[in-house]
Amino acid sequence: MALSNEELDRYARHIVLPQIGGAGQQRLKDAKVAIVGAGGIGAGAIPALTGAGIGHLTIIDDDRVELSNLQRQPLYAANQVGERKVDLAARFVGKRNPHVECRTVPDRIEGDNADAILSGHDLIIDGTDNFATRLVVSDAAVRLGIPLISAAAQQFQGQVALFRNRPCYRCFVGDAFDADDCDTCAELGVLGALTGTVGNFAALLAIRVIAGIAPDVAGTLHLLDGLKLSWRQLRISSDPNCRTCGDPL
Repeated sequence: MALSNEELDRYARHIVLPQIGGAGQQRLKDAKVAIVGAGGIGAGAIPALTGAGIGHLTIIDDDRVELSNLQRQPLYAANQVGERKVDLAARFVGKRNPHVECRTVPDRIEGDNADAILSGHDLIIDGTDNFATRLVVSDAAVRLGIPLISAAAQQFQGQVALFRNRPCYRCFVGDAFDADDCDTCAELGVLGALTGTVGNFAALLAIRVIAGIAPDVAGTLHLLDGLKLSWRQLRISSDPNCRTCGDPL
């Protein structure tokens, strides 16, 4: 469907950008984006994507709000402790932008349900806090041929990367982190403002990909040092022996 007059007013600051224009905004409206994790990074990415006019959002998370979440997850309030995050996130989306269709999946994404949940999307953003889930999501993204933005924040360090099949996230971290018992921010801590910064950066990267603006940065890792206030970029190499995207034997 074409943009309505109300949408033209709502997205006017986008549309006047020559890199986006009406055609780019229409691509945002037509896009289907899956957000895995409605925690600190999701709480940064969801408002940005909702405001940008992504037409279809799927929010996947099985968690409920805890008091310790409020330090870095501004989608939620103290009187909502115990409620499901996906329900609250969807309520926020509906109030922020009625032109965004929001679907919720209140389940943990795992190997046996990942393909069914993620198929049909144009882009996946993973903001989960453990390697096991990240690898499940990455493996599914490669199988389904869907671009993946992986975003993470821990202590004072943030990282964001776009993956298009090869190299994949498993090329980056290897096979050692498939177990569920790897460190998370609950054990190591994380600066609250950092997660919002990383989540918004992931949303910015998603908008660039969907609207088709600026050079493709697939395979580049963007690293944020919150103490030094510096960004740097690293190229991720493909692993020819990667069991997900490597050369078949």
